[in-house]
Amino acid sequence: MITTSNNILPNRAEVDLPPDLLLTILGPTASGKTKLAVALAEHLAGEIISVDSRQVYKQMDIGTGKDLREYGSIPYHLIDILNPGEKYNVWQFTTDFEGAYTDIISRKKQVIACGGTGMYFHALFQSQPYIDVPIDLVLRETLLKQSKEELIDLLHNFTIPSDYTIDKSSHKRLIRAIEILSWLHQKPEPLQKSTTPPYPYLVFGLNPALEKRRENISIRLSQRIEQGLLDEIESLLEQGVTHTDLQYYGLEYKYGSLFLAGEIDEIYFKTKLETEIHRYAKRQMTFFRKMEKDGVHIHWLDSIDTSDQVAEILQHIKSKKG
Repeated sequence: MITTSNNILPNRAEVDLPPDLLLTILGPTASGKTKLAVALAEHLAGEIISVDSRQVYKQMDIGTGKDLREYGSIPYHLIDILNPGEKYNVWQFTTDFEGAYTDIISRKKQVIACGGTGMYFHALFQSQPYIDVPIDLVLRETLLKQSKEELIDLLHNFTIPSDYTIDKSSHKRLIRAIEILSWLHQKPEPLQKSTTPPYPYLVFGLNPALEKRRENISIRLSQRIEQGLLDEIESLLEQGVTHTDLQYYGLEYKYGSLFLAGEIDEIYFKTKLETEIHRYAKRQMTFFRKMEKDGVHIHWLDSIDTSDQVAEILQHIKSKKG
């Protein structure tokens, strides 16, 4: 274990990180990811991008484990960006992530991605050919004057590649889609799919011992129920979010919905939910191991204390540079 009690950890300038480096913290639920990401951001003048498929939703705080107070003064992104009842997907995430990433590095801050949604992480580390299509400022200036309906009509003028999904939910995303399709239309040769990952990255993983992980999950679930998980779910129902919607949003909302609908009793609600969260954590680790098999190197941290974990990360970065 790395001891830091007698040492002052270096700051961003002293570590001399590449300006576009994506530092990543991943791990199963209740492993301490946010706490570590915040501590790392404090040392490196960083900002955190959440890689979580549920924390994007407003008013869904307890069930998604946002723990917003834990961020303190550290800026965070991709949290509370959608209303309850809306749907989110990997393509939308990668688009939103690109925007947040570009914004952060433009202000010369360190980007730190943190979360546990393996599919989203995998998308960040795979090649995304269309992301490299250049911006066309002249075309954008023209398209900005048109309505969403007019932009959607313009899409019919293009042949859309089978592997390209268009998000029609916003004016900005429609403009980018037309920009990409226009560029492809002018290029007779097929787009070369690079094998280079979209972002230069280093990935650090938290994997507590099984018994510790199970203990953390059990304690945190009890805390969430005491903090008002069921009240939060009732509030969502009162706002018009359906039971079907709630069951789409994950385990806490699924079993809370079933309990409030009278389909299961309180004992079953608590025991079944806890069991399923343990299983979910296991599936997360299985997915992370699959990422490793697919070529994503994850440096699993040996340290347990947060300050030691930060020191271990910085030492690893220095060794990679050396």
